[in-house]
Amino acid sequence: MAPRIKITKEEIVKAAVDLVRKNGESTLNARTVAASLGCSTQPIFSNFATMEELQEATVTAAYDVYLNFLKNEEKSKKYPPYKSFGMAYIRFAKEERELFKLLFMCDRTGKDISPTADFEQSVEMIMQANGLTREKARLMHLEMWTCVHGIGTMLVTSFLTLEEDLISAMLTDVYQGIRTRHQSEEL
Repeated sequence: MAPRIKITKEEIVKAAVDLVRKNGESTLNARTVAASLGCSTQPIFSNFATMEELQEATVTAAYDVYLNFLKNEEKSKKYPPYKSFGMAYIRFAKEERELFKLLFMCDRTGKDISPTADFEQSVEMIMQANGLTREKARLMHLEMWTCVHGIGTMLVTSFLTLEEDLISAMLTDVYQGIRTRHQSEEL
């Protein structure tokens, strides 16, 4: 009898992320993941109690891909740190359409929507750069993120095509306008 090949939890999650990346979230199920690994569904359910558990692990792994986009954009130093976050979010939308949809174009009703570490880091950057209170910096970031998300969504859905230089200029314009308003209210 041939020895059984052990398929790890990490391999299953990687296969699930790759499946979503190529074919969208709707194709994520035990059979498609097993087929991509060349195995039965048994290893899937040996490692995950439910399909929901695998879906959660897939979302977590996809979020790690997104965080790497942030880290790499910031490391490139092509843009100031705060702007690099927005540009990375938009680049993630362009390059990882299905993962972007999975993470940022979903119904979040009833889910935890407390601020993430990258949200809080952005708020800190705004506070330090502009001398705003935390409350004002949160509002400013929410306004900027709404703009950035809108651009990302338009790119993901092929509603329009924008070049990086134009996106950068648009983000600068929006940032300057929002910043001016919030700074004038602080006086």
